[in-house]
Amino acid sequence: MPEDSRRAHLRHPEWIKVRYRANERSRLVGHSVRERGLHTVCEEAHCPNRAECWSRGAATFLLLGDTCTRSCRFCAVRSGRPTPPDPLEPERVAEVVATLGLRYAVLTSVTRDDLPDEGAGQFAATIEAISRRVPGARVEALVPDFHAREALVERVVRTPLFVFAHNLETVPRLYGLARPASDYRRSLETLRLAKRLRSDLVVKSSLILGLGESRSEVLETLRDLRSAGCDVVTLGQYLRPTSEELAVSRYLEPGEFAELGAAAEEMGFLKVFSGPLVRSSYRAWEVCASAALPPPPALDAPAGGSTIPAVSESPWPHRLARPRTQGSHP
Repeated sequence: MPEDSRRAHLRHPEWIKVRYRANERSRLVGHSVRERGLHTVCEEAHCPNRAECWSRGAATFLLLGDTCTRSCRFCAVRSGRPTPPDPLEPERVAEVVATLGLRYAVLTSVTRDDLPDEGAGQFAATIEAISRRVPGARVEALVPDFHAREALVERVVRTPLFVFAHNLETVPRLYGLARPASDYRRSLETLRLAKRLRSDLVVKSSLILGLGESRSEVLETLRDLRSAGCDVVTLGQYLRPTSEELAVSRYLEPGEFAELGAAAEEMGFLKVFSGPLVRSSYRAWEVCASAALPPPPALDAPAGGSTIPAVSESPWPHRLARPRTQGSHP
């Protein structure tokens, strides 16, 4: 059987499974988002951790619509001609954050190369709206590369932002295959700019593994991230979203993720999340504890008086059943 065909038929190994049932809180998160016409990357990218995060009252809001101007070959988010930005979106996102009583909100977006500011203004407006509505909330922004334009990065970081994130996604050799419209060095420069403009920011990035990279390439990429000022890194298994995207080259075993995570910690990263089901926004709120700052309050009662059962923490790694596959995002 040809190599490409064989890879296309790789089965999920036993450890690529997740058991996490929806509860009242997860249903409330989903209802609140849809009711206001918003999008989440949890749904658009087929994230396998959606039930867990929503059960904890956490969601990653997808700004600027659900259509991307780029076409990364690992990603489930649709590409094409996007609609104009919605000027009311920042306030609607802030309303959901307030209604759900979130103390940690994650924002991301499709890439908007069609806009003069590439979406930086929408990020800034949403961060500022959340800060006004929920003054104690911390915000993480997972942004596109903005073509490493300093003015656009500055527009985002000169807000009450807590974490600035941009995903490198893969090693430089695979950019032409996986991210043909992006540039490895440009992405590193975007992270470097954020840290230079605001040294107090937590800077974060993510790699998806299983696209054909070697261990030495992953380690070199981690060193590049650390040199660019990256504080937090996540490492997770690539899972093919549909038959239209790149096939999985191989599934890394949990022990390999543990070894890579340990190597990253030795490089001096503030926090490392490394595991088969880890995604870029997975347990994002734990960065608070890692940054020697008080963690956000327990997410057990949204504003407005609704009673939602608190969800107790479960140990990592979780007991793992077969997930839906996922893509990625900016």
